[in-house]
Amino acid sequence: MNLTNIDIAIILCYIIVTIFLGFYVSKKASKSIKSYFLGGNEIPWYYLGLSNASGMFDISGTMWAVTAMFVYGLKSAWLPWIWPVWNQVFIMIFLAAWLRRSNAMTGAQWITYRFGTDMGAKLSHIIVTVFAVISTLGFIAYFFEGIGKFATIFFPWDLSFHLGILNISSEQAYALIIISITTLYTLKGGMYSVVGTEVIQFVIMTISCIVIGYIAFTTVTADQILAATPQGWDHLFFGKHLDLDWTGYIDHVNIKIEEDGFSLFGFLFMMMIFKGIFASLAGPVPSYDMQRVLSTKNEVEASKMSGLTIVVLSIPRYLMITGFAVLGLVYLGPELQQSGTQIDFETILPLAIQRFVPIGFKGLLLAGLLAAFMGTFAAFINAAPAYIVNDIYKKYIKPEASNKTYIRFSYISSISIVAIGLIFGFFASSINTLTLWLTSALYGGYAAANVLKWIWWRFNAYGYFGGMLAGLFAATLVPSYFPDIPDIYLFPLILLISFIGCFLGIVLGKPDDIEVLKNFYKTTKPWGFWKPVYEKLKEEDPTFSANTDFARDMMNCVIGIIWQMTFVLSPIYLIVKDYYSLAIVLFLMVVTSIILKYTWYNRLKK
Repeated sequence: MNLTNIDIAIILCYIIVTIFLGFYVSKKASKSIKSYFLGGNEIPWYYLGLSNASGMFDISGTMWAVTAMFVYGLKSAWLPWIWPVWNQVFIMIFLAAWLRRSNAMTGAQWITYRFGTDMGAKLSHIIVTVFAVISTLGFIAYFFEGIGKFATIFFPWDLSFHLGILNISSEQAYALIIISITTLYTLKGGMYSVVGTEVIQFVIMTISCIVIGYIAFTTVTADQILAATPQGWDHLFFGKHLDLDWTGYIDHVNIKIEEDGFSLFGFLFMMMIFKGIFASLAGPVPSYDMQRVLSTKNEVEASKMSGLTIVVLSIPRYLMITGFAVLGLVYLGPELQQSGTQIDFETILPLAIQRFVPIGFKGLLLAGLLAAFMGTFAAFINAAPAYIVNDIYKKYIKPEASNKTYIRFSYISSISIVAIGLIFGFFASSINTLTLWLTSALYGGYAAANVLKWIWWRFNAYGYFGGMLAGLFAATLVPSYFPDIPDIYLFPLILLISFIGCFLGIVLGKPDDIEVLKNFYKTTKPWGFWKPVYEKLKEEDPTFSANTDFARDMMNCVIGIIWQMTFVLSPIYLIVKDYYSLAIVLFLMVVTSIILKYTWYNRLKK
C-alpha cells in the first residue's frame, strides 16, 4: 500500500518530535540513576497513569486483541484475563501502597528490604534480576514479531537483505529500524523521556481510537454483524464449550480455534480465574508497571496512578479493537472465505486499516499505533537496565562509581538487552504463541514465591530463591514436554513445581533476621500470617496495630473487577449496537464507581 504524502508527513513529524523530546530531557535525566530510572520521584501520578496506560497499549497486544474479537466475538472480552488484566485492580486496591512504602528503585532492590542481606537474600536478589531480564527479552521478541507484521502491510519498500548467512526479511528489517529509533530516544531521556513521549502517544492513540470507533459505528449495522458471524458470536456468556461454528462464514476460523485450544471455553475460564488470583496477589512483575509504582511520590499517588490506568485504557482501546473487528468481519470476511487459503489472522488489524481508514486519519492512526509500540517498548527498555545497573553493577561490581558511569553502563545494558531480544524475535513463531508463553508459563513460575513473600513471615530468602529458580526452569522446560497443550493449561503444574521449590528453600534455610522482618512488616503493613513478628512489635510499641483490611480489600477487588469489566464492555456494546446490554453495563459502572468511592478512594489517606 502506498501512503499519501500527508500520511507520511504525519508519521515523520511524530518520529521527529519523539526523538527531540528524548534528547531535550536527557540533561535532567542524567543527574542521577534515580532521576534516570524513576524520574526522581517528581513526576505527578496522573502523568504516570497516562504513561502506564500508553505502555499497555502495545501494537502486538492490540493485533492479538483484534484477532480475538474477530474470532471469538464478545467472549473475547474474557481472554485478557489470561494475563490477568485485572491484576491492575489488586495493585490499585492495596499492592501499590505496599510496594511504594519500600522506597526501592527496582523489584530486586525490594528483595533487600524484604529479606535482608545474607546469602539467601543475595541469591534471591540475583534470581529476580534474572527473571526481569528474561521477561524483557521475551517481550522484545513479542514486540519484534508484531511490529514487523504490521509495518510490511503499510510501507511499500522491500528492505530485505542478506547479512552473511542470515536472510533478513522485509518484515524483520522494518522491525529493526523502528526498534532502533525507539531505543535511541529511550537511552537519552530515561524515565522522563518515556513518560513524556507516552503521554503524547496516549493522546494520539485516544484520538485514533475515537476515529475508528466512529467509522465502525456509522458504516456497519447490527444486521450486517449478525449476517457475518455465526450464532453465539454476540453472546458474552458461555457454557462448557465455545459452540462457535464458522462453517459457511470463514471456514478457516474453525482451524484457528482448534489451534488455540480454546474450544473448552468453560475450562479455559476456570484456568484464567485460578491463575489470575495467584498472579494478581503476587503483585506486578519486575517491569515497567512496577517501575511506575516505584516512581510515584508516595503510596497514595501510587494507588491513584493504578486506578487511572484502568479508567483511561479500556474504553478507547476497545473502541478501536471492536471497530476494526466488525469492519473486518463485514467487509473482509467474504473475501477471506472466497480465497480458500490459510489466513494469517494476526494481520487483520493492518488489513482493516489499509482498507477502511481515510487519508490523513490513516497517517494519524499509524503514528498512534507506532506510538503504542514505541511507548511499550521504551518502557521495557527503561525498566530492565535498572536491574542490571542498580542491582548487579552498582551493588556487586562498582558501588562507588559516578552517576555518569552508571548511566553510561545503562546505555550498554539497554543495547545488549535489545540485541539479544531481537535474536529471540527472529525465531518466534507467532504473537499468540509468545503471548501464551509469557502470560501462562513464565508468569506461572513467578506467582508462587511472590504471593508468599507478602503474606507469610516464615517465607525466607532461600524459599524465594528456590521458588523463583524452580519456576523459571518449569516455565522453560514444561511446555517443551507438552507441545500440543496450550500454556494456560500447564499453569497449575508450573505453579506446583514453583511451590515445591519454595518449601524446599523454607525447610533447608533458616528464618530471616527478625529485625529485617520487623522493619518490613512495620513499614509495609500487609495482612497475612505475621503473628510472631506482630507480637515482637507489640512488645516494643503497644500502640502498634495490625492490618485488618483483608475482607475489605478482597471485597473491593471483586467490585473492582466488575468495575473494570464495565469499561471493557461499554465500547463493545456501543459498536455492535446492543443498547440494552450497554444500558446494563453503564448502570453497573455507576454503581461500582460509587461503592469504590466510599470503600477505597475515601480511605486512601487514612
